[in-house]
Formats: sequence, structure tokens, C-alpha cells
Amino acid sequence: MTEHNTRVDEMLGDKSFHIEFHGYLSNHAKHAVIALNGLGAPAEDIAAYVEEYARTTYGFGLEPPKQSDIQLTEENWRDFLGKHEQFTSLCRFFEERVETLGLEQTLKVYVPELLRGCVGALLHGTIHLGWALDAGHRGMTIEGLAYLAFSYVSCYPERTFSKSKSLAADRTPLNSMQRIAAEWDRDRQALSSWVDDTLSSPELSVAAGFQPALEHTGAQLHIARVLAEGHPLIHTTPLWMENAGQEEVWEQLYYAVMLLYLSNPGDFVLLHLVTSLHAVEQIARHLPRDEQSKAIKCYWTAMLGVLFSLKAVPTKASLDDLHARYADSIDAAESASVGREWKSSTERALAEREEHNPKLVYVLRKLWARFGHRSVYRVAAGYFTETPVIAPDPVQSTGN
Repeated sequence: MTEHNTRVDEMLGDKSFHIEFHGYLSNHAKHAVIALNGLGAPAEDIAAYVEEYARTTYGFGLEPPKQSDIQLTEENWRDFLGKHEQFTSLCRFFEERVETLGLEQTLKVYVPELLRGCVGALLHGTIHLGWALDAGHRGMTIEGLAYLAFSYVSCYPERTFSKSKSLAADRTPLNSMQRIAAEWDRDRQALSSWVDDTLSSPELSVAAGFQPALEHTGAQLHIARVLAEGHPLIHTTPLWMENAGQEEVWEQLYYAVMLLYLSNPGDFVLLHLVTSLHAVEQIARHLPRDEQSKAIKCYWTAMLGVLFSLKAVPTKASLDDLHARYADSIDAAESASVGREWKSSTERALAEREEHNPKLVYVLRKLWARFGHRSVYRVAAGYFTETPVIAPDPVQSTGN
């Protein structure tokens, strides 16, 4: 292992900080390490970035680890799903499972259950695990399993059904998004009122198992309530999810999510749908074929829960316009202008203090190369997000 790789490995294995801070915000430091390393940053620059992030992120800085000494077993670990406590005990439990079963078998045994709660902490448990697998880091992978359990919020994939003949037209994820967007266009006022009523129902927090300490987390709370209530537009299984070949589904799903991101480019929450989809794919690659389909179903349901809770479903016209613009738009990979644009986006990402932006460029640069240099990925990579303002008191905070 080179000195550079050794230093990166050490940063990914570091246990100096808790997985969350300021009551409910996720520690993204290791995600940034992976992205910056993937974009070619020197190890010393990555280390300096992590040091500054630990001191200053969101104006609060990271917090020391919260040690727990409870002994978790196969019989009691589920008692702590979504409780936002006992993180170090959950890490020890999954580390013991890995030592006993091996990493791959541990993933096959526990991930299908944990992914049902993939939307917790605004998908950051999913991101932590998926990006750890992308980096091939055992210790961070164990943390990811623990964080999925720690932050678990169900997206209720068992509610999905496919009885409507009208869904036969949903041959791609984009078809499904266009259909859902058309439904919002037809009755946006009624659907908005449904969301408002759902968000104002405290009993749904109890149904979702949402912890009282997290009642003021804004987006996290809203998503949990919407998914706990459920809606046919969220839980109807489209044809492509049941019948399409797996690789084809990934390509189509990435494309649909790109159009969602470009419908409101730079949106902080929509960006998470990009980085979490990358994570879900990395996780699914370690699962049997039927469980890969279920992983996609969990992501799709969680994604719609996010869009509905924020009333962020774009208009069908905007999706149609974006599709018309990008469906057949392919970059000339050797073009000097294309090269300059990617160079500019990468240099901007390496200079960024907002870690979501290097993550965006890292993922989209890989997708651009993988899927035939489709220009949609290059264009989306140029739209950076801004760091949200978080209230000093977590009780007053409304974002994530």
C-alpha cells in the first residue's frame, strides 16, 4: 500500500468523532475523504480538509464519540433500530458478526432488513454504508451497518403493490416520474393539502418510531410522517421495477434522478438523491439478485417520500423539456471544451468547503464515463449546492 493510500485508509478508519453532531446532523467527513481521493486530491490536502471540517462544520464542529457499553446480541439488537443511541455497541455487534460470518455474508444477512430503514437521517446511513463499500473499507462498512440501524426510519416497502393496468406504460423510471408529475399537475392543491395534513399529524411520528428528541429536525421528521401515512402514488410498483434487466434499471434510474436534480439544480435535498443512489447501487452489488430488486424498491419508495414531503415533485412539462434536451445528448469525449468543463468542475470541487459538492462531481464523473458520456451528467456536475443555515439550538432547527 502506498503512503497516500495508507493515509486515506487511516482517515476512513478514524474513530475520533461521533457519527452525528448537534443533536441530529450526520458526520460526513469520511464521505468527503472518499470523494476527494477519487477526484485526485493529495493525502495532505484531504487531511487538512478533514481537520477543518471537524472543527467548523455547520458552525458547530464534530463531537467526540459517545461510548456505550450495552451488550447487543442477535436477540436484542433490533430493540435499538432507529433509537439514535448505542452507536458504539451497534458497531461492536456488527464487527462481531463480520468476524463470525465474514463481511459478504454479514451484508447478505443484515442489509435486506436494514435497507427498509434507508431513509433515516436523510439517507445518510445508506450513504455511509454504500460509500464505505465503494472505498472497500472494512471498518467504515461496519460503521455503515451500525448507522443504518441507529438512524432507521422505515419506508414501508411491504406496502408496494402493482394492480393498476395504467402502470403498464411505466417502462422506465422516467415514465413513472412523468406519470406522478402529471398527477401532481392535475391536482396539486389537493396533494399539497394531503402533505400539509400529514405533516401536522404527531401520531404519525409515533407510528414511524421517530424519536421525540428528533421532532424538530425538519426534513427528517417530514419524510418519516409522509412515509408512515403512505400514498398510492408512493407505494405503487411500476412495471420496470418488476421486469427490466438489472443493469438497464440502474442506467435508467440514474438518468431519471439526474432530470429530477436538474429540475431544481443545486437543491440541497435533491443532491442527496444522487449520492444515495450511488450508495444503494454499491450496497446492492453485494446482494443476491432478488434482494437487489428489493434494494431498488426501497430507494424508489424513499425517494418519493422525500419528494412528496418537500412538495418537490416537478411539473411534467419540466421533466418533458429536460428529457427532450438530454435524452440523445452525447458528449464528444475527446472534445477540448468538454475536457475543460470537467477540469473546471473538478477543480471547483477540490476547492470547496461544502463537502456535498465534491461528492456530486465524484459520482457524476464516474457515471459520465460509464454511460457513454451522456452530457446530462456533465451538466448536472456544474450545479453546486450551498451549505444550509442551521439554527444554533437543535430544538429550533428546520433543516438537515
